[in-house]
Amino acid sequence: MKNATVLLIPALVAGLAFAFSGKDEVYLFSYFKGNGEDGLHLAWSEDGYKWTALNNDQSFLKPEVGESKLMRDPCIIQGPDKKFHMVWTAGWTERGIGYAHSKDLVNWSEQKYIPVMQHEPTARNAWAPEITYDEKSKTYMIYWSTTIPGKFPETASEADNGYNHRIYYTLTKDFETFTETKLLYDPGFNAIDATLVKEGDEYIMFLKDETREPPAKNIHVARSKSITGPYERLTGPITESWVEGPTAIKLGDQWVAYYDKYTRKAMGAVASKDLENWTDISSQLEFPQGVRHGTAFQVKRKILERIWESK
Repeated sequence: MKNATVLLIPALVAGLAFAFSGKDEVYLFSYFKGNGEDGLHLAWSEDGYKWTALNNDQSFLKPEVGESKLMRDPCIIQGPDKKFHMVWTAGWTERGIGYAHSKDLVNWSEQKYIPVMQHEPTARNAWAPEITYDEKSKTYMIYWSTTIPGKFPETASEADNGYNHRIYYTLTKDFETFTETKLLYDPGFNAIDATLVKEGDEYIMFLKDETREPPAKNIHVARSKSITGPYERLTGPITESWVEGPTAIKLGDQWVAYYDKYTRKAMGAVASKDLENWTDISSQLEFPQGVRHGTAFQVKRKILERIWESK
C-alpha cells in the first residue's frame, strides 16, 4: 500500500491544481515518444510553462494505419464543429498521413489513411502534417513536408540521406474529399515542420531550415495574408541549431514557440511580443521526460476534467 500511495500523490496534486484554479481554459500538448509506435500522448498545463503528463504518460490512441503503423508528430486542433481533428506522420517512408477525430480526446473515430502524395510515385515521405482552420473560407488546410527527388536541385545534397523537403498542402471541408495537393511554401532551403498561427489578419508560419551543410537545423518565421500564401520571410533563425517540431501559442501578450531539442532529448522555447525579437525561455519549462515533436493548444477546462474522469 505504501507504493500505491506514493504513486497517487502526483495525480492528486495535479487534480487539486486544476480544480481550484479560476481559469476556464487550460493548455494541452499532444506528443509522441520513442519512434511513435505506441501512439498519442497528452500533457496539460495551467500556464504554458509547467506541463504534466496525462494518463500516467500512457498512450491515448494506438496507431493502426499505414505500412509502418506509427503515430509521430501528432497535431490536434478543435474545429468549429467542436470535434478535435488530428493528423500524424504514419511512417518514415509513407506517401500518406494518418487522421482521426474525437469529441473528448479519449474516444476516437476509426483511423483513416489520407494518401496526400500518392500521385507522386517517387515521393519519399509525408512528414509532420498539421491542420489549420481558415475562418474566411470555412475550410481546413492540411500541410506537411515531402521530398520529391529531382525537384529543387538548387538545394539538393547528399547530406541527411538526400532528403530535400518543401511544404505541400491540401484543403478539405469534411475530411472526406480533398483538393489536389499543391506546393505551399518554398523558402529557398530544405524546409520541414511547418506550423501556422493567426495574428491579426496574417497567418504566421514557423518552420525548420533543415539544411545540413553548413548546419542550420533551426526555426524561422514567415507570414502571409492568405492561408495558402504566398509566404514571405519575416525573420532569420529565432532559435539555436539542432532543433525541430515548432508549435506556438499566445500566452498573455507574448507568443511562445516550443521546439524539440532532439539531439539533447529536451524541450525548448522562445518568446516574443512582436514576432521579430525572440528570447530563449527554455530554462523556465518543465515537460514530461521523453516528449517529442507535438502541438500545444487551448481547451475548455471541462475537457481536461473529462479526461481525468475517464482515466
